[in-house]
Amino acid sequence: MAAKQLLSDQCSIAVNHLASYELHVSDAYLSMACNSTEDSVEPFLADFLEDQADVKRENGKQFLKYLQGCGSKICLPVIKRPEIDNWGTGIKALEHGLELENQLTKLLVDLKTTASSKNEYGVLNFFGKFLDEQNKNTNYLQFRIECYKELENMNQEEKDLFKKPGEVLGEKEHIWLAAEDHANALHRKDEADNPVGTDTVL
Repeated sequence: MAAKQLLSDQCSIAVNHLASYELHVSDAYLSMACNSTEDSVEPFLADFLEDQADVKRENGKQFLKYLQGCGSKICLPVIKRPEIDNWGTGIKALEHGLELENQLTKLLVDLKTTASSKNEYGVLNFFGKFLDEQNKNTNYLQFRIECYKELENMNQEEKDLFKKPGEVLGEKEHIWLAAEDHANALHRKDEADNPVGTDTVL
């Protein structure tokens, strides 16, 4: 049996913090999904947020298993929950999600810095793919927020008596389909750049 790869105290603390924050973000996305409304203005939003919650929870589980595999103590810091009871509009939820994603990126970059200073290449190899995923996810959220802003502008146009409601609805659906196509394109590029069985170094 191969010996366990021991982590430095600094990396162990950083991974524990990262795992806890991933689970925190998962809970936040699930709360957003439960508070989102299913109507023509916000198609696919609840499904998207639920998918994000699942991804973050799975990431958190993988980080915990990594700690366990390295023989490190699991001691998750408590992350204060968002002081938001009602997420309001979809764009408000996505903007808060972007803030959470930016913090996750910072934690991953901090872990990269710590692992590099300690020459812990196992950490760099394992977490490299998560940093790549994080950057793509952040870019996609920014794109989706822009789509929402376009939808808000169209809501104002619905009040225009010279514009038929059906025309506006069709334009909204076009915007959301473009967002979904963008996500699928990112996924295909990710599979091409990172074939199964390969690792990315941070």
